[in-house]
Amino acid sequence: MASKYDLTPRIAPNLDRHLVFPLLEFLQERGLYPEEDILKAKIELLNHTNMVDYAMDIHKSLYHSDDVPQDMIDRRAEVVGRLKALEDGAAPLIGFLQNPNAVQELRADKQYNLQMLNDRYQIGPEQIDALYDYAKFQFECGNYSGAADYLYQYRALCTNSDKSLSALWGKLAAEVLMQNWDIALEELNRLKEIIDSKNFSSPLNQVQSRIWLMHWSLFIFFNHDNGRTQIIDLFNQDKYLNAIQTNAPHLLRYLATAFIVNKRRRPQFKEFIKVIQQEQYSHEDPITEFLACIYVNYDFDGAQKKMKECEEVILNDPFLGKRIEEGNFTTVPLRDEFLENARLFIFETYCRIHQRINMGVLADKLNLNYEEAERWIVNLIRTSKLEAKIDSNLGTIIMEPSYTNVYEQLIDHTKALSTRTYKIVHQLLENAPGQTAR
Repeated sequence: MASKYDLTPRIAPNLDRHLVFPLLEFLQERGLYPEEDILKAKIELLNHTNMVDYAMDIHKSLYHSDDVPQDMIDRRAEVVGRLKALEDGAAPLIGFLQNPNAVQELRADKQYNLQMLNDRYQIGPEQIDALYDYAKFQFECGNYSGAADYLYQYRALCTNSDKSLSALWGKLAAEVLMQNWDIALEELNRLKEIIDSKNFSSPLNQVQSRIWLMHWSLFIFFNHDNGRTQIIDLFNQDKYLNAIQTNAPHLLRYLATAFIVNKRRRPQFKEFIKVIQQEQYSHEDPITEFLACIYVNYDFDGAQKKMKECEEVILNDPFLGKRIEEGNFTTVPLRDEFLENARLFIFETYCRIHQRINMGVLADKLNLNYEEAERWIVNLIRTSKLEAKIDSNLGTIIMEPSYTNVYEQLIDHTKALSTRTYKIVHQLLENAPGQTAR
């Protein structure tokens, strides 16, 4: 079942080749596929990069031999020669950038900088483009730190918008691969702003860029300390959610997980459940199906079964199941956090339907034994605003009826109406022919 729900084949085509390696490393560690298949997949990826030494090491591991094919040896010599040539082409600009006194002459005015470099240092567009080629080659060789630095410097000088955008994608990938999550998040937001404001030759190209951005963002959102909130902010935007539903429904797994583990129950959750309802018959995933069982079908037995599947899915997902103890931001495995909140979802919904609940029945639906369920519910009543009490003699939970203030209801409905009105007006303005640019 673990490999059945592995999303790597769907995710990989939307990533840079270098970003696929961490996924394969995880799958290799988890043993989801035969070792030989993973090693072959790595070599196939490496054949399209300049990481020849790494490819040689993988080849030796795969075939249990220190010998490597002659074409690999020839390829290595070719890469070293090409790297030297590119370094020579970019040398004048690199030398300038490594001189602190010279760099102080740069200003915020890009045109001034280009003119100054040309007049005083004989550095023109050819050398600036050479820096881009050198940075890109460094990335392909696996030198992500050097590539990130040079791509940043290139973007500060270049005037080619397409190359500047390509450099930003490269910079984002390099920061992700170095696990610089704060910087990667900044680059992600910068890239999103460009994608949303850029005039694309085709709307489909813009949609594809958004899909790529969301796939790349998974590395950041499930490693950054505030990522589980920010993934909701991005994925749940209308344009991005539409792209998910039409082109990448597998990404709903990650948005659903973020909603479940996010302790601040966000207002967008109710709208997201409508999406789950729309997709429940066209897309299969235990995590989205778990939400459908609770909030669409009120199938608590089904939710209980899905919880077990969800646990296995999370453990074997490269983004959700990595070993948390190696990270810097949390010591609680996402699996544990997920299960705790999943039980809470079941409990809250079940309690809204039933006024008196048998403790044994509820324990079964929460995948807990009787004593564990009793302790869990007692703690929940003590630490939350839950209006309930336990009758230990009868082994039941009695829910106290709560009545929402009529004014609070009115305010909530007004807010929802205002939001829907804004969305409709925004869509009308976007689709209006001959709209005047502001």
